Amino acid sequence: MLAFGWLAACTSPLATCAVQSCPEPKTLTIFAASSLQPAFGKIGNQFQANEVKAQGHVVNALSFVFAGSQMLTQQLGEGAAADIFASADIAHMTQVNAGGLVASPPRVFAHNRLEIAVARGNPKGIHTLADLARSGLVVVLADPSVPAGKYAAQALKTAGVTVKPASLEQQVTGVLSKVAFGEADAGIVYVSDIITSRQVDGVAIPNDQNVIAEYPIAVLNTGHNQAAAKDFVDFVLSADGQSLLKAAGFEGV
Repeated sequence: MLAFGWLAACTSPLATCAVQSCPEPKTLTIFAASSLQPAFGKIGNQFQANEVKAQGHVVNALSFVFAGSQMLTQQLGEGAAADIFASADIAHMTQVNAGGLVASPPRVFAHNRLEIAVARGNPKGIHTLADLARSGLVVVLADPSVPAGKYAAQALKTAGVTVKPASLEQQVTGVLSKVAFGEADAGIVYVSDIITSRQVDGVAIPNDQNVIAEYPIAVLNTGHNQAAAKDFVDFVLSADGQSLLKAAGFEGV
């Protein structure tokens, strides 16, 4: 399921212009991997606050579409219009670029690592990837078509661990939710998911078994607001944007 977010313009308490004189906002549509939702919500708020300070009113409304990178890539390939695409891996950005949809070279703006999500207090005593193969343990993973699922498969292979997942989720947030709601004992998600969720505990995966995810972002030529899209990408890569990403558990560039 796609998750939609909206940050409205002109109704912001930061706006200094009268409603009657506030120009009709343009909408900046941002397709972003589901793991980016908490961080991009804060980045969007700060981006708009900066516009208020610079121009006295909010010029651009932000419309976020959060889903698995593979779902967003499919949507774009089928003709969906967006101004920006932020993927959880290079492969899906490469696919979108190969389709002629990217207006400027993609730029890596963040890194992430995997972590094992477990129930609060870790009642099952899960401490390593090898523990996920224990009999009777309910483990969920993201589908291999999803970046988090692909990375999890790589980590398990490196660790020499075979897991039979109870389900394969179409986005990493599905894995997180099942652990948080007690439908699974454990799952492999991102460090950022553990930090921003606060509903589960995390078990670290050693560096020699872990995978570092690269997150690229690019302005698309399918949107109608390329100038503002470039400004948003620049903000994500700025010191302020990077600080918000790091606070959400991502690693900088």
